[in-house]
Amino acid sequence: QVQLVESGGGLVRTGGSRRLSCAPSGGIGGHVAMAWFRQAPGKERVFVAAISFRGDVTLYADSVKGRFTVSRDNTKNTVDLQMNSLKPEDSAAYYCAAGPRSGDWGLPVYNYWGQGTQVTVIS
Repeated sequence: QVQLVESGGGLVRTGGSRRLSCAPSGGIGGHVAMAWFRQAPGKERVFVAAISFRGDVTLYADSVKGRFTVSRDNTKNTVDLQMNSLKPEDSAAYYCAAGPRSGDWGLPVYNYWGQGTQVTVIS
């Protein structure tokens, strides 16, 4: 069974940067969009960013526009999330997802998910 493996989480100070990476443990069939979601304790999982297979279309949540950048390497089927100017409200478990089952990539309905990597932003 294909799983996505995230890395790069950790502790960072307000205003700092962090880069998350996501790689599949096996092959993902087809040309699929990939995305990042995040979930804070006691809250729902929410959309952060998504990228088309070719990388020519990117989508961002309003809360991260101008600070986060999503990119991908199709030779490895990996997706990265560069996070700059981090704020305490960005603290959450970040999840990688691949293969949206909906035309709305912002919905958390994807075929594949990772286990999440924790990002904690401190003052």
